[in-house]
Amino acid sequence: MTTPVSAPAEEVLDPDLPICDAHHHLWDDTGHTGTPYPLDALLADTGSGHRVLRTVFVECHAHYLADGPVELRPVGEVRYVAAAAERSATLGGAEIAAIVGHADLTLGAAVGDVLDTLDDAGRGRFRGVRHTTAHDPSPMNNAATRSGLMGEATFRHGVDALGVRGRSFDAFCFHPQLDELAALARACEGTTIVANHLGVPIAGGPYRGRSEEVRSVWRSALRGLAECPNVVVKLGGITRPLSGDRWDRRGVPASSEEIVAAWGDDIRFVIDTFGPARCMFESNFPVDASVVGYVALWNAFKKIAAPFTAAERVDLFHDTAARTYRLPTLN
Repeated sequence: MTTPVSAPAEEVLDPDLPICDAHHHLWDDTGHTGTPYPLDALLADTGSGHRVLRTVFVECHAHYLADGPVELRPVGEVRYVAAAAERSATLGGAEIAAIVGHADLTLGAAVGDVLDTLDDAGRGRFRGVRHTTAHDPSPMNNAATRSGLMGEATFRHGVDALGVRGRSFDAFCFHPQLDELAALARACEGTTIVANHLGVPIAGGPYRGRSEEVRSVWRSALRGLAECPNVVVKLGGITRPLSGDRWDRRGVPASSEEIVAAWGDDIRFVIDTFGPARCMFESNFPVDASVVGYVALWNAFKKIAAPFTAAERVDLFHDTAARTYRLPTLN
């Protein structure tokens, strides 16, 4: 398991509910968390009691090629994960069934050659690209080199190139950028766009102590984004509640009840706004392992989703992710 200290034991709720974990990472080095998270660690988490049938890997700038054309260096990550995925398929537990890699979409239409190379490297599992656009004018950990990427013509041509090939675009941006994401979705209506981590409502930095203001802006922007039928949303990325509390620094993992108390109303708002058929739960492991264990996280999601019908829960926990990433569905 990947939580930094022992998590309080929780009984697995609804253990027969099929799950497609829509978002996780892998790396053999220290990665983003300072600790390796190889396939064996993933399988320990997915095999800890919940019925995780398959998973979706999302790029994390790991295992890039050390040389060659810069635009092709992300191919190394996809090759690494494809090998891990093939191994996972032989072990009887959760299978890494889909791979979201990275490509520089500012190449515009010329990114097509890179996408074709990534497709070959994925050996049948490559499903799309994440090119992070997260940027805020405040002094934060901006992942994008500049603001406004989603409005640039070449970037949009790159997103269009994904749709032409039947590939999706995973969007990682901050909540003040959701209107930009909606404009991108309208301009690139032939591409499925996956909003990562609830649209990333920011709780830290200059936004600390402004939870109600952030919530109001975030929810308003999500309503506009939901009007774009080509957008789906990942429900996860809950390392910091909107209160701004640093759960990752307190030394005790959150319980499922704490997750529900902090995030339940907001996650149900997203589901009500987009509908269960356009929402999918994600672990975001090992990043979210800094605050909660795998069993407790999925218990929390199951508690949050309790008001929905059985068919809606199948969408939320499996089929929305399966449809988005072209995997077998249950219904």
